[in-house]
Amino acid sequence: MKKTDTCALLLCLLPVIMCAGGCRAGEKPHGGDNERVAADFPQIMEKGYLTAVTLYSSTSYFLYRTEPMGYEYELINDFAASHGLKLIIKVAEDSSHLIEMLQNGEADVVAYPIVYNQELKREVAYCGRLSTSTQTLVQPAGDGVKPLTDVTQLIGKDVYVGRGTPYYDRLVNLDKELGGGIRIHEAEGDTGVEDLIEMVSARKIPYTVSDDRTARLNRTYYRNLDVSLDISFRQRSSWVVRRNSPRLSAAINRWASGRAADDSFKASAKRYFVMSKKILELSMPEIKKGHISPYDSLFRQHAATLGWDWRLLAALAYQESHFRNTVTSWAGASGVMGIMPSTARTLRIPIDHLTDPEVNIRAGVEVLRLFREGLSEITDTTELVRFTLAAYNAGIGHVYDARRLAAKYGKDPSVWNNNVDSFILLKQEPAFYNDASCRYGYLRGRETFNYVREILGRYEYYCRQTQQSPSI
Repeated sequence: MKKTDTCALLLCLLPVIMCAGGCRAGEKPHGGDNERVAADFPQIMEKGYLTAVTLYSSTSYFLYRTEPMGYEYELINDFAASHGLKLIIKVAEDSSHLIEMLQNGEADVVAYPIVYNQELKREVAYCGRLSTSTQTLVQPAGDGVKPLTDVTQLIGKDVYVGRGTPYYDRLVNLDKELGGGIRIHEAEGDTGVEDLIEMVSARKIPYTVSDDRTARLNRTYYRNLDVSLDISFRQRSSWVVRRNSPRLSAAINRWASGRAADDSFKASAKRYFVMSKKILELSMPEIKKGHISPYDSLFRQHAATLGWDWRLLAALAYQESHFRNTVTSWAGASGVMGIMPSTARTLRIPIDHLTDPEVNIRAGVEVLRLFREGLSEITDTTELVRFTLAAYNAGIGHVYDARRLAAKYGKDPSVWNNNVDSFILLKQEPAFYNDASCRYGYLRGRETFNYVREILGRYEYYCRQTQQSPSI
């Protein structure tokens, strides 16, 4: 394949934020400010696109393997598609900038749950489906552990939260309401709420607090958690538009109350807050007579085009699918190599052909080749394998972000362990994914960190079991 063709395909595999309008706060919109601020639904329909502003997070909007995802994203995209509109996503640095961007005319709608506020109601129109939110205790479950069922049981318990967060403030107030006795601990350094939830799952800390949506989403990763105990009153929230956009507000309300939208709400809620994100329990299956999988011959054939040991390709495929070619992940990755629908389209592979193991493995190897080409300035072959695996899991844009962050903070951008992998982990924290060095936003970095480590560990296991020395 010509180098120009490779570059073109690699650009297609970069996260769609580059071409789908995932712009940062403060970028100037097309047209004059007065024209944008005055736009209501008829003007939006005439120009053919809707601009929504939201926040990066695991529940609202993020990029995963080049695919835009998130509960709020899917719903606003459904609204736009139902009216034949192209969706442009902009991302604010924090919640305080959402309303500012809306009022400045940088967006038509805030596609993020804004808490009902009488003062704010004089400035914006709430619209769409009403939701309620609360703060929730995240605690261990299973293995004979009896979860707390009443906030009074927190007296004498150790709860870990980040200082300066709403969770810390709520715990302090709750402690006063109970007359004292909750042992509140401040999390260290850059430890965020999702890090703390993972620590509860790993039994490193006993309790933390989160908003209920983040807690429910994380429980789909960690089934040994209980997130049923609310520790605050519920608050109402919904999307908002400018008050001078009554027709847009009415259109969103009509869509939200319709049957098609109701189906979309249910499907998205199930996808993000119910479906397990750990479809497969990873293990080290026994290797008999050097036979790893039903696809060993295909792994040998296609790994050769990469110059990889076929066992490394097999280790990646096991991580993706347990060698089950009919499996589809919650995110839509399918087949032996976990090929995303957008990747199949880029490679011009019909979606229904992904169930063919040869087609699926060939597609996965082509993606690995493209990502390796996009990381070619990394000259150490072992490091290049680590970075390529990370790009396959997260998307190469997130790896570029982590490399830029590593360079900015004095680490080696061409070394994975204890350098770039540290910033992959930090890309789930606002201070880092909102950093000017980052172009691709939030990433659930723990997943990518573990992905690289587990594949390389399994590869070494396969080599031992087949009596071969690892090539990396």
